[in-house]
Amino acid sequence: MYRTHTCGELRINDVDKEVTLSGWIQAVRKLGGMTFITLRDRYGLTQLVFDENASAELKNKLEELGREYVIKVNGKVIERSSKNPKMPTGEIEIVVSDVEILNKSDIPPFTIENETDGGDELRMKYRYLDLRRNPVRENLELRHRMGQEIRKFLDDEKFMEIETPYLIKSTPEGARDFIVPSRMNQGEFYALPQSPQTFKQLLMVSGFDRYFQIVKCFRDEDLRADRQPEFTQIDCEMSFVDQEDVINTFEKLAKYLFYEIKGVSFNDDFPRISYDDAMKYYGSDKPDLRFGMKFTEITDIAQGKGFKVFDSVEYIGGIVAENCADYSRKQLDQLTAFVQKPQVGAKGLVYVKYNADGTFKSSVDKFFTPEDLKTWADSMNAKEGDLLLILAGKREDTLNALNELRLEMGNTLGLRDKDSFAPCWVVDFPLLEWDEEEQRYFAKHHPFTSPKTEDIELFETDPGKMRANAYDFVINGVEIGGGSIRIFNADLQQKMFRALGISEEEANEKFGFLLSAFKYGAPPHGGIAFGFDRWCSVFGGSSSIRDYIAFPKNNAGRDVMIDSPSEIDEKQLNELSLKVIKK
Repeated sequence: MYRTHTCGELRINDVDKEVTLSGWIQAVRKLGGMTFITLRDRYGLTQLVFDENASAELKNKLEELGREYVIKVNGKVIERSSKNPKMPTGEIEIVVSDVEILNKSDIPPFTIENETDGGDELRMKYRYLDLRRNPVRENLELRHRMGQEIRKFLDDEKFMEIETPYLIKSTPEGARDFIVPSRMNQGEFYALPQSPQTFKQLLMVSGFDRYFQIVKCFRDEDLRADRQPEFTQIDCEMSFVDQEDVINTFEKLAKYLFYEIKGVSFNDDFPRISYDDAMKYYGSDKPDLRFGMKFTEITDIAQGKGFKVFDSVEYIGGIVAENCADYSRKQLDQLTAFVQKPQVGAKGLVYVKYNADGTFKSSVDKFFTPEDLKTWADSMNAKEGDLLLILAGKREDTLNALNELRLEMGNTLGLRDKDSFAPCWVVDFPLLEWDEEEQRYFAKHHPFTSPKTEDIELFETDPGKMRANAYDFVINGVEIGGGSIRIFNADLQQKMFRALGISEEEANEKFGFLLSAFKYGAPPHGGIAFGFDRWCSVFGGSSSIRDYIAFPKNNAGRDVMIDSPSEIDEKQLNELSLKVIKK
């Protein structure tokens, strides 16, 4: 028997028990004639003590021990004289009577502690060691709990978990596919699924009216904190539903997870924001509603005063930072430098201090009177003591820059508490978006998204104004999921393809199997897919999904632990009829 108990299990009521523990040595401390070892396993830590009266044999074994050695110990539970309230097992310790080295360890490349001295790349190279650290283990425990609760909820709601294929047909629309060459069908290729979209629609045609899957998906795209080349979706689809049915069902799931995982209750419905309002007031289709600072447009009242920077632009708007009129020149210069960063894109920043005595001080006093500035302040609902921060330029670019400025101020002022949650739905997305370079429309979501019934006639007159039966679920400025009601009518689907510039021949080549299935009685259906990794990271209070994936890739899409991707040998290339041409 390797253990009678785990390292996180023993308590004060276990005193005098003879026990066997196994685990890894976290630390060795020698104090006089006593030696203390912290033993670790997945469940926690237990202190071992080797007293000065130990046998010579035991002392000899003790001299061999080092960090991360795997050992088995026998001993007796006693009450600690110096208790550690920070450890669940901190009231007891084990007086060791025998120790067995199960496996030795080299000195690890970084400390296996909560606060480690290992950098990201080093920890990714030795990820199997990083996974021993409590914070990483706790992240994966959170992910496990969420997965179990999701399955429990959806099973209770009569959803069936059904697996769909990983080797599918490439339909390059949106992100790039990962391509897999076929040996048996030379010159032809599979693609890894960006999502199970078409398969879940086929399941609806098949009569499985409630489907779900916690499934791997793959996208060959540039990476960032909330993207990985392989990621996990909670993929769901329902038949005989409209938008309200889908939103209500999965809002119920969200509230269930908030309560079961975070102990947070929501009594009211989550707010719903139209896409147009989200862009108008927050400059983002995933607004962070934990704090205010809505945008106010002041173009009409700020132009025509001889300030060329304002008079020559499409849009002027700003935010109000409450009680920040005492910002120093240095702080304002830092904000100006922030908005001028390439990823923000503003040319400059105009500030107006609405002082506590009712006076105004601004960076544009030369061009605008105190009465002008008071008009701005009133329009933006500012009060004495507030700071107005204003940007100007092309509408879309300036809204994006204001969004970045708003989030930066939210961080600076401590308004984005990771333990506070503000979920919302964003609805009424555009159905299509215009691509200037290709001079054609693309689907805002995907080609099977249904338009609003009242907008269908716009296919012939003004496709750009059509709204989609689509919805995104957002928590704290992070898009957690999105979905839509699908097109299930062949005539409407053909209209959509025409609007996207997809010919009937091309549609049949890419999606013929789905269009064929729709001829045999497709029900009205719709669904949603949640980013499981993202949801875990938001609940865990992290900005990076890598922290919640056991073996993630780095920002270059590489697994530095197993050194992947890697070259394959000539024999394999020949079997696949492939030749590598290096650029």
